[in-house]
Amino acid sequence: MSDLRACLAGATTYLPEHWVTMSEREAQIAAASDGFTPPPGLITQLTGVTGVHLIDDDQQASDLAVGAARKLMADHGIRSADIDLMIFAAASQDMIEPATSHVVAAKLGLTCPVFDVKNACNSVLNALEITQALIASGRYRTVLITCGEAPSVAARLRVPDAAAFARALPAYGFSDAGAALLWTAQETPRGLPPRGILGCHFAADSAAWPSATVLHGGIASLRRRAGPEATACFRMDSVRLRDSLRTLGRTHLHRALRELGLVFDDFSFIGVHQVALADLDDMCGPDIGIPRDKLIITLPEHGNVASASLPLQLTRALETGRADPGDLIALIGLAAGSSAGLLALRL
Repeated sequence: MSDLRACLAGATTYLPEHWVTMSEREAQIAAASDGFTPPPGLITQLTGVTGVHLIDDDQQASDLAVGAARKLMADHGIRSADIDLMIFAAASQDMIEPATSHVVAAKLGLTCPVFDVKNACNSVLNALEITQALIASGRYRTVLITCGEAPSVAARLRVPDAAAFARALPAYGFSDAGAALLWTAQETPRGLPPRGILGCHFAADSAAWPSATVLHGGIASLRRRAGPEATACFRMDSVRLRDSLRTLGRTHLHRALRELGLVFDDFSFIGVHQVALADLDDMCGPDIGIPRDKLIITLPEHGNVASASLPLQLTRALETGRADPGDLIALIGLAAGSSAGLLALRL
């Protein structure tokens, strides 16, 4: 007998060339506001972010996904005809209708079936769970997951006072990125350690959904927003959302590991969605206990790239030899909504 699983065949990310420091971001806020100037260094002090990537004015979320996918396909000699299914997974989207996956597919010249997966910063992680199920069923053998995140567009630059700045502050660490992950169906013969996605476990606290919202939809519409800017931008109740995610992390992650028969020390690399350095301190603290030396910290230089965060860390792990063929790795997602997830994968 053999075990059919989704195995990682390639991973890459695309980062916009336009990178600005937090001091430059503070200057943008001051220039857009009526007399309000952010306290120098406060954003970095509270988030740990020193700079962010910003998409060009003529770019959409789909362009970020396409940039990553084109590189991945070129690097691995993948033709459009080789892909059986393409999933666009992101919190960002070009517009409400159609699904952004169609825009990405058209730009890549794909003719395979496509669809979107959207669950805030866990979008890619949920797409991986779906990919494993579809490949295990035998429906598809080669799946391309693309991601284009442009959360910086939802950051409120024009703030009238310190209170409005505080409500908008988490968004100033938002950064833009694209990612692409290629998955193929492979069978592991009996007697050998299984390769590919070993298991995915998710939990949700949906009552916390009001704690982080963007009321307008689509990068294109955000750029053309009219009326009060506050209704079109990211808003967050940091205390409520963090409490929800900490509870999910404490109660869910160890349960998920027990069901998989694993512990954190089994993994050579652990990717954790990165919003603020203080959150990583919590994840590595006694309640959850992720070993800090298993992490790759991308947040300070690259900011919070939403659901592209885990692919970015995974790509860095592969590039630096922190994750090699045969290694066990874990990807841990935390997202507004709120939800938490853990995926175990053997390369």
